[in-house]
Amino acid sequence: MCLCSAAPPDKEGRCGDYQLLACCFGTLCVILLLVVIGTLNVSESRNTNLTGENLQLKTINKNLADQVKTMKAAWNEFSGTLAQKSVDAYCPKVGSVRTCQACPKDWLLNLGNCYAYNDAKYSDQRTWAGAREDCSGKISDLTAVNYVFTISVPQTGITGFWIGLRAVNGIWKWINGTNLINQPAADGQCVTSLSGSGWRSVSCSTPNAWICEKKAVSV
Repeated sequence: MCLCSAAPPDKEGRCGDYQLLACCFGTLCVILLLVVIGTLNVSESRNTNLTGENLQLKTINKNLADQVKTMKAAWNEFSGTLAQKSVDAYCPKVGSVRTCQACPKDWLLNLGNCYAYNDAKYSDQRTWAGAREDCSGKISDLTAVNYVFTISVPQTGITGFWIGLRAVNGIWKWINGTNLINQPAADGQCVTSLSGSGWRSVSCSTPNAWICEKKAVSV
């Protein structure tokens, strides 16, 4: 508290005003100081939070980088394995010599294409969709040519081979997108082929053998 020294009567009012002003100014300074301290505390808290978040982001980035590195290593290993499988499939090794061919081992070459006849026993035969999935795993698809049934293949216990032709919205459609015109089609039906018997329309869910097709390679 500010005190005024003794003063003539005509100066007492002025001293009181000065004292009040000084007290108000002091109070304002205290308030400002508290505001500054509070602001500094909030700023420090935010900086601490940001530092923590930055550390979390760095940890996340490191984990992502490690995952990418692991995935790259796995991909390189897979690519190497796949490449080796391709070499072994197209260039089988007999003794110490590799002999390359246009089609993988056990596939038949015909007019620039390779065909795999999956003449499985009945318990291992597949639906049309299952057969196509198997072909996809062999980097091929169900055959989409209409003369393939003329090729002689083992037929013991085989009633037909799935080919890449099925009914879609009332139209016979090849898997390559072309339509078979002037032929009625019922959805849920797919086509099998058998040497000497032509085509048959059967339920796509019926198990059958199947034929995969892919392009032959140049050797």
